[in-house]
Amino acid sequence: MIHAENLTKYYNAFCAVDGINFEIEKGEIIGLLGPNGAGKTTTLRMLTGYFAPSSGDIRIKDVSVRENPLAAKNLIGYLPESAPLYKGMLVYDYLDHIAKIRGLTGDAKNKRLRELADKCGLHGIMHKTIETLSKGLKQRVGLAHAMMSDPEILVLDEPTSGLDPNQIVEIREIIRRIGEEKTVILSTHILSEAEATCDRIVIINKGRIIADGSTRDIKTQNGQADQIQVTLLQTDFEAVRSQLESVKGVRKVQPMPAESPDHLKIGVTCQELSDPRADLYAAIKATDWVLIDFHQEAKTLETIFRELTREN
Repeated sequence: MIHAENLTKYYNAFCAVDGINFEIEKGEIIGLLGPNGAGKTTTLRMLTGYFAPSSGDIRIKDVSVRENPLAAKNLIGYLPESAPLYKGMLVYDYLDHIAKIRGLTGDAKNKRLRELADKCGLHGIMHKTIETLSKGLKQRVGLAHAMMSDPEILVLDEPTSGLDPNQIVEIREIIRRIGEEKTVILSTHILSEAEATCDRIVIINKGRIIADGSTRDIKTQNGQADQIQVTLLQTDFEAVRSQLESVKGVRKVQPMPAESPDHLKIGVTCQELSDPRADLYAAIKATDWVLIDFHQEAKTLETIFRELTREN
């Protein structure tokens, strides 16, 4: 549905986006992650036709953003980080105004306003002034604006920035519902938000894509194996290491700081795509060791992000 080839953007001598390539299929929810200044917003603005690329091109359903920007824009709804709302207007009057700009009139306009009020949870605020709304409610109004022409693709730049935890959950649920019908591309710096909302994650750093896939795919691509943490009572570490490193699927056994001097806490690093928990438990059960705790500690997206984007 979306194909970007050798996409590059310079600001004078500074290269903000450096020859990136990606494909986005219909119906995907894509999270674009990266540290500040990585090129996320610049990429989204080129995708929406707001910025022209210095070189390369984006094709949306075979429509070139460079060659036919207006036709490409008609396929996209865009919500920038700060929604451009007329704050002195009532919510209903504002959305009615946007509907008329989009060419909707009469019954078609009224039907679309009702649909967006349902999808974005606006029924209780339609006759409130926009400037009196919380930031979360303003984001909902901005979403309704972006979706007014029923675009096939929705682009959201930091849609949950500055929201409280309850508002974040509400916007997340709206995005998930929208993603059942449309292709959604969003940028965010909230890693847990991307993991909970997106089908696929693209991490960009210094203008280049450094990881692309589901969270599980990114772990595998970067050798990030899961770890099983085991706590035993008054047990010799060398005996434990000898017993557990012989279990199939175990790569390494190493000591970890324990909460009590009577406890031995170890981290068991697993080989990629292996799950030796059942065999590990059986190996422990075959001894006279007293098991205090046994749980799997998966690498988080935050840990992977830090490792991929740190300077050195």
